[in-house]
Amino acid sequence: MSSPAPRLASIDVFRAITMFLMIFVNDLWTLKEIPAWLEHTQAKEDGMGLADTVFPAFLFIVGLSIPFAITGRLAKGQSKKIIIGHILFRGIALLVMGFFHVNLESYNSEAALLPKPFWQILLTLSFFLIWLDYPRNTGKNKSRWLQGVGIALLVFLAIVYKGNNGEWMQPHWWGILGLIGWSYLLCAIIFVLANGRLAITIAALAFFLLFNIAAHAGWLNFLQPVKEYIWIVGDGAMPALVLAGVLAAQLYSSSKRIFLPLALIAAAFLAGGFLLRPYWGISKIMATPSWVMICTAISILFFAALIFITDINKKHNWFSIIRPAGTSTLTAYLLPYIHYALYSLAGISLPLMLRTGMVGIIKSLLYALVIILITGLLEKWKLRLKI
Repeated sequence: MSSPAPRLASIDVFRAITMFLMIFVNDLWTLKEIPAWLEHTQAKEDGMGLADTVFPAFLFIVGLSIPFAITGRLAKGQSKKIIIGHILFRGIALLVMGFFHVNLESYNSEAALLPKPFWQILLTLSFFLIWLDYPRNTGKNKSRWLQGVGIALLVFLAIVYKGNNGEWMQPHWWGILGLIGWSYLLCAIIFVLANGRLAITIAALAFFLLFNIAAHAGWLNFLQPVKEYIWIVGDGAMPALVLAGVLAAQLYSSSKRIFLPLALIAAAFLAGGFLLRPYWGISKIMATPSWVMICTAISILFFAALIFITDINKKHNWFSIIRPAGTSTLTAYLLPYIHYALYSLAGISLPLMLRTGMVGIIKSLLYALVIILITGLLEKWKLRLKI
């Protein structure tokens, strides 16, 4: 594997912009009369809106981070066994959070012990207690005690949970964090076991793309009996997006003449996406091959632009106001869960005029910015999650 590279502004800024957009599009449900191109398209609708490009961009960023994080750990003398243990810890943490979040969607306040907003706040608090990046001066005993409280709270919340039909929690679709967790686990372990060889990355990316195509073409229908028990997340779509990020990062690490290779790869993905569009359309919800390829191309081109702006021309200060979203990303993602729950408990609702059309869009943009500014404040107070 190559020697570790310094922290790249392009990746941090990419992550910050993506998280800003994720908070923004996640707030669109509060608005009325906004352009359709901002929102998700329907499952069987051929097309995509801005919201359909955000999650794949985040998966791409997960892939961008993997080579730098793992080579950095190897440079510190960590063994593969320790690194794989760390990967498992991070992946399981994301799966746990995703599992609880997806069940939040079907929470039944009438059947459960706690009202949904209260359960949601306590859930987010438990995540903070368990996965907070405790300052060194906290002391091991105190941090472990607080993590123990968080785990106990999480167990309690699981015990009192009731779904729509009175059922207990079920994996369903694992949620955003869970999908990231499965994809990260798979791709990071592949990278470690392959010793970061570029040929293996390309082969694995091709495999997951072909798996995604085969699943949509019906070529894998004979595996239907086992699909309920073991399957590749997103029919291969999610790992493909992560591995595309891994590939981009490896190419960037090996050569500074990166723009032509990235442009050619993006062009190939765009061509593939539009060539396959007549067969299954572009659909995020269905995770079609066209959606995977087009979103990969968009992410590659955006990454290339950020390399030029931040790494080469050193203009990363242009994005300083949203910097905390790139350095305390999980914190920024979880904070709205507290805000929405508090608003629900208080019975607060903004006037319709502030939630309609362009005014509403500006409101949601400002909301995303405020969440990130609060994240930055918490970061200064040493309150940030780290897995």
